[in-house]
Amino acid sequence: MRSFLTALQFLTRIHLVEQQNLTIEDFGRSVRTFPLVGLVLGVIAFLVGLFLVNFVGPSYVTAAVLTLLPIALTGGLHCDGFMDTADGLFSGRERDRMLEIMKDSRVGSFGVVAFGCALLFDFALILDLGQAPTILLIAVFLTPVIGRAAMVLAVACFPYARPAGLGKMFHDLAGRGAARAALVVSAAVAAPWGIGALIVLLLSLGAAWLFDRWATGKLGGLTGDIYGATEKLTETCVLAAFWMLLHLPQAQVLLGGWHF
Repeated sequence: MRSFLTALQFLTRIHLVEQQNLTIEDFGRSVRTFPLVGLVLGVIAFLVGLFLVNFVGPSYVTAAVLTLLPIALTGGLHCDGFMDTADGLFSGRERDRMLEIMKDSRVGSFGVVAFGCALLFDFALILDLGQAPTILLIAVFLTPVIGRAAMVLAVACFPYARPAGLGKMFHDLAGRGAARAALVVSAAVAAPWGIGALIVLLLSLGAAWLFDRWATGKLGGLTGDIYGATEKLTETCVLAAFWMLLHLPQAQVLLGGWHF
């Protein structure tokens, strides 16, 4: 429970208890509970989406609220990492300079443009998924779970690019057991929604893995910013994968009849 509360306090604005005097070991052990934090966020998104779908209906307002809700709940933590990563990786500079750019607290043009595009794409996908409200609710429920599972895989399975930093603390203490736990939790949460949800899980984690491999090739490892970028990109991939499944002729089978 202590590890879960530590992760909840670190990754979100939801503070159930005030934890003080946390150690490096506390943060390291909390990595394996990241998908459970995603589950909490997913339940909140599901309930908000259920209210909006029933009382407002699928609309631009519904799509806007569901797009912005994760940012409000997390304080934009992963968005900041996403923008810093875009600034660094798309700068076209050498490795050391990329790392310096990513460490700069200021956001550059690449970060602003990339985040604007991601936000617009999320909004469009949620708006389209509103044509099948039940699938929309499943998607917003699973999105934060799978996103944080991808982040655990990034932490546990790829080297760290810097000699020190907050992200290195997570990497050094997480261990491969955290990756296995993330896969088990995310699969267990996705499985009740049908084979389509498991396909979405595999596609999204696969896309995150490819992104992390590409970033590792550029920098020799990952950073805390890239952990955040991985989470944000995976959430978009989840929405996109549901959107693609919804338009397949086999949608009824793949989505377990939920669409109908």
